[in-house]
Amino acid sequence: MASPHVFSRRQVFKTSAALGGAIAAAPLLSACGSGKAAAKASGAAAPAAVKSVLPTYKASTLVTPDIPPVSGVNGAASDPGFLAFPATPAKSVTGPVGAGGSYRAVTPLWGSVPPASNDYYTAVNQAIGASLTDEPADGTTYATMLATRFASGNVPDWLDIPGWNTQGIQNFAEGVDKYFKDLTPYLAGDKILDYPNLAAIPTGGWQAGVWNGKLYGIPLWTSAGLFAGMIYYRGDIFKTAGIDASSVTSADKLFELGKELTDTSKGQYAFDDLGVYLFQVFNITASTTGTGFKQDSSGKLISKYEQPQFLEYLAFASKVAKSGYMHPDALSGDSSKADNRFWAGKSVISAGGTGAWNKADALSGIAANRDYERQGFKVFAFDGGKPSIGLGAGAGMFSYLTKKLTDAQVKELLRIADYLAAPFGTQEYLVSRYGREGTTYTVTAAGPALNDEGNKVVTDTYDQLANCQSITFNSGYNQITKDYAAWQADAVQHAYKPLFYAMNITEPEETAKANTALESVITDVKYGRKTVADYQAALSTWVTAGGDPLRTFYDGIIKQYGTGN
Repeated sequence: MASPHVFSRRQVFKTSAALGGAIAAAPLLSACGSGKAAAKASGAAAPAAVKSVLPTYKASTLVTPDIPPVSGVNGAASDPGFLAFPATPAKSVTGPVGAGGSYRAVTPLWGSVPPASNDYYTAVNQAIGASLTDEPADGTTYATMLATRFASGNVPDWLDIPGWNTQGIQNFAEGVDKYFKDLTPYLAGDKILDYPNLAAIPTGGWQAGVWNGKLYGIPLWTSAGLFAGMIYYRGDIFKTAGIDASSVTSADKLFELGKELTDTSKGQYAFDDLGVYLFQVFNITASTTGTGFKQDSSGKLISKYEQPQFLEYLAFASKVAKSGYMHPDALSGDSSKADNRFWAGKSVISAGGTGAWNKADALSGIAANRDYERQGFKVFAFDGGKPSIGLGAGAGMFSYLTKKLTDAQVKELLRIADYLAAPFGTQEYLVSRYGREGTTYTVTAAGPALNDEGNKVVTDTYDQLANCQSITFNSGYNQITKDYAAWQADAVQHAYKPLFYAMNITEPEETAKANTALESVITDVKYGRKTVADYQAALSTWVTAGGDPLRTFYDGIIKQYGTGN
């Protein structure tokens, strides 16, 4: 679901589950169960039970952000932004961390695996006073690896599990109880205050790590402003064309840009595939549990597929596909080079996760065009009315400790997690994210920067076990930080929590075939190969085979666990 570079090493540290190039409007949180009965299928717990196991939140005051968080609606808030790394980093951990223990960890990695023994690993292990051996696994096949480990019981001491990967693990909710340590006795309530950096992780992240009424998951990249993504545009090309992006306040106005921005003689097209990111524009219910249900005024559950605006979305997508304003490669379904098309200006308007807007993206874009500038449209509604955007659960990725650990080992690993979760701007953050100064990184006027050795060996490994609250920082590219912070500050004013917000649910396996069949028709319609009428016919079949059974399933969830709101 997430693009390969979602959690790659970058000088932006924000969730977007956070997330880079192409995150789908699918679960950003964990899921569980076989789905054969609501009570067994859900790893959810009654609201009161969830609250009783949540850690106390105590914000860190060690470093003051240059761009403070902006509060929005429904509990949403933008991430703190930083324009520089403190010249004198604060110390966030006192006393010994590790006790000389030796542990194995497995995390996903989208990139080259560094040597097992390297300067970065050595620096971190010396700092924590323990031997923490990370074994990165290919992120693109991570779900398969996880399923194999669960089936065999080969679970390491510390394991990173992206929420979107749990769908591929049979009976994950039962597996959580079977294989992982219940952290409730260690972290619930004020107990977490023994680990100040973990206590500084916002509550929303911990909530999504609750399974079966117990706290298991340590949340990663926790944010109160987590959104699936947005529609992007080339700011430099807009400026040259004299287009004011703020004038785009409806789907019709977006489409009107097609003629102005398409020049086939230059191989330039207005649109790439905007895909599921159009869901926000058409007010289609955000989905944190699969199909995307909402309740009507009578309390009946209505799936996103059945909502009138879904037809509006399909009609618009089909219109774009047939217009001649969409890049031919995007029209053929080739998403692998979408970033390249955008960087080169071959597609002017694209879409993706929020993590695509960062320094690494700027460097790639500037390499193709020195004037390159990525910008994002502010949240708008297809009909020019009141816009809305679905808020993702506080975290979409978690790490777990194996059940085999002793009490002393759990406490040692939690102290290590506390070290790895050190806030941005601290001494511990520098070590855990960059290694040792002079060996893997240097300090520049813009902040810490990996050197040649660091670029070879410093990867997203330890920060996939524990990390601080999501923040925005682009070393040396402050305008990107300012622009993204402004976009997010606006978006949180339009946020809503979807039904079943932050609840761990997997839809019944027996409805999957019906969903797949309908999604296939949706793909054909949005690329102009079939009509909206074809979709409506397929929807009738889906309602019987998938929709009604899912309604019954979710009605059971509501009756026993509530809606998460």
